[in-house]
Amino acid sequence: MRICAVTGSRADWGLLKPVLTRLQGSAAQVQLVVTGSHLDARFGHTVDDIQADGFTPDRRVTLGLEGDDACAVATAMGNAVGGITAALHSLQPDVLLILGDRYEIFAAAQAALLLRIPVAHIAGGDITEGAYDDAIRHAITKLSHLHFTTNAQARRRVLQLGEAPSRVLDCGSPGIDALLETARWDRQQLQRALGFQLRQRNLAITFHPVTLDHAEPEAQLAPLLTALQALGDTTGLIFSGANADNGGQRINQLLQEFVRTRDNACYCVSLGQAGYYSLVEQADLVVGNSSSGLYEAPSLHTPTLDIGTRQQGRLRGPSVQHVPNEADAIGRMIKLMLSHPPQDFSNPYGDGNASRCIADALLAIEDPRQLLIKHFVEAH
Repeated sequence: MRICAVTGSRADWGLLKPVLTRLQGSAAQVQLVVTGSHLDARFGHTVDDIQADGFTPDRRVTLGLEGDDACAVATAMGNAVGGITAALHSLQPDVLLILGDRYEIFAAAQAALLLRIPVAHIAGGDITEGAYDDAIRHAITKLSHLHFTTNAQARRRVLQLGEAPSRVLDCGSPGIDALLETARWDRQQLQRALGFQLRQRNLAITFHPVTLDHAEPEAQLAPLLTALQALGDTTGLIFSGANADNGGQRINQLLQEFVRTRDNACYCVSLGQAGYYSLVEQADLVVGNSSSGLYEAPSLHTPTLDIGTRQQGRLRGPSVQHVPNEADAIGRMIKLMLSHPPQDFSNPYGDGNASRCIADALLAIEDPRQLLIKHFVEAH
């Protein structure tokens, strides 16, 4: 059986990798289509990280993303449909494996539907009310034929969308598998990679565009930067780059301008998986609005301060606190969490066995074509 995965960003690759690694050791033939920000130097050209992980892309689909406004992103999504259609038609997979909720992945699901390729989707059923990813995620669910959710709440939501219970498996997040399987760096290795001397206290900061917010990127980011300015030079501020949503490039420019004038701050467009997990593990606090603060940080015993509406509604463990995107609220909660860190780091997204659950289910498919016919299951 030919199983083709499509990856469009560093975020989904980190979660797909443990599943594909397990599939590589099976009788299945693994194919890989790389697209999106992986092929863009402005976002770290992370296809290099994929190759360093031992995977060779079978096809590369460039999207021609020039700007970061809504029209540019919508045009890139259209380009993705055409490019991924050509890739899948050439590769002729039996199953398409995709993860998450980004527009590149939505394009892959649309292409597979018309090519009559069954879709297996990881991480459906979550809620993120502040981003258009929320609508994309649910749309992908209806375009998919086999579902691997990361928690029981998400599974119930997928069932609410009319999917058959036998096709919806609660496997947990493969991101936990990835961090448990990744050798992490010590403090000296991390400092060398960052080109930055860690401080007495350190924050790992990632802020993505809030794509359903009408505010401009400058206005979205300003409260966080105002709060960080007040922390003083003894707190290290380590920023990772925003993703390739509309407004992402502008946020990255603003972060680089902020870092240039401060000795206690540094910016990395992409640290790679080992570097990012090492940073989170050694940080005193994860700050921002990235899903990694909710998914992976608890398993590294690092508390998270989630800001604003981007992740609003997503399941979170006791080590994750939330504040509105207001400078005073952010500043107060950072100080509180640094002085009184949480003690409970239980993670609602599983225990590191998700990739086995997903791979075993894929390998158990006897005839992928039988998945194509779906029956809407009415709620009782």
